[in-house]
Amino acid sequence: MTTQTPHRGLHRGNERVHLIWDLTILALVIINLALLIIDSLFLIPALNTAFETVAPQGYRFYDETIHENFFTIDLVFVSIFLLDVLLGWAVAIAERRYPRWFYYPFVHWYDVLGCIPLAGLRWLRALRVFSLLYRLQRLRLIDVRTWPLAEGIAKYYDILLEEVSDRVAIRLIGSVQEEIRNSDAFSRRIAEEIIAPRKQQLVDEITQRLEATLGDTCRRNQPLIARYVSALVGRTMQDSPEIQRLRRLPFGDQLATAMDQTISDIANRLVREAIVGLNSPEFTQLIRQMADSGFDALLITDRRTDRITERVLIDVLELLKEQVAVKQWRDKYAEHDMAPPQ
Repeated sequence: MTTQTPHRGLHRGNERVHLIWDLTILALVIINLALLIIDSLFLIPALNTAFETVAPQGYRFYDETIHENFFTIDLVFVSIFLLDVLLGWAVAIAERRYPRWFYYPFVHWYDVLGCIPLAGLRWLRALRVFSLLYRLQRLRLIDVRTWPLAEGIAKYYDILLEEVSDRVAIRLIGSVQEEIRNSDAFSRRIAEEIIAPRKQQLVDEITQRLEATLGDTCRRNQPLIARYVSALVGRTMQDSPEIQRLRRLPFGDQLATAMDQTISDIANRLVREAIVGLNSPEFTQLIRQMADSGFDALLITDRRTDRITERVLIDVLELLKEQVAVKQWRDKYAEHDMAPPQ
């Protein structure tokens, strides 16, 4: 048997009181908004005449009891709403919810302005409904996300947000494409302001990648390279006129074969040494100088290279526009709609 501490029981009691009060205020706000809508419709001549014709007794009751005393009835609601604002302000001060005690009316401005009994400000009370629902959601007393209405609103909000953001993104990318087409100095600015300041980092990256790629490729294909070198030496020896004359001499054939084998062994040994030497500082320095020279040539732009750079950038942006134009919400909600019910 577990015992409940007084503090925990008091906390649960406070939550229960808050829940009852919030639900009461929520019901009063809904009733007050309903009265505002009905009284606004009552002021429309066509609807007023139709109401009087269809239900004369109800018309007289509403006209004499509610419409004539609407301001007084509204003041009753206003007094309750004002009390809710003052209580909420006091609780916020007690809980130190905001850095300063006077922040509450500025944060909940719609509650404060909604308490003013003016026609244009009364409709701000509708925001109080969302405020109360948020408060109940924050206290985990309700879960709005599971409501069918909330799911529908969230669905169409996502669709609207994606459609609007896609249109803005496509328009922005199109403007960038036009800027690239109409600006002759764009490629030059890319070379001077983006690539040139990062030249050393890019050269180091290219050097490391080339060195790693060449070393790995040569080591994995060393037997193939050895066979190629042997075949190349063999064809060269066979096609050489000096070797052909040597073969016609006594013992020349054996001598030519020995020379072929010796040269092939020397060439393969050179290849093996060259592969091992790919990790040497000398080879790294050679690759670095080649990359550095290539970057210097790249930074020297002309009209032809400018056009190529512009075309590449425009095509990349066009591909990005196509990706942005994909309506992802169709796939998302198609899978959701096709999913079996839980």
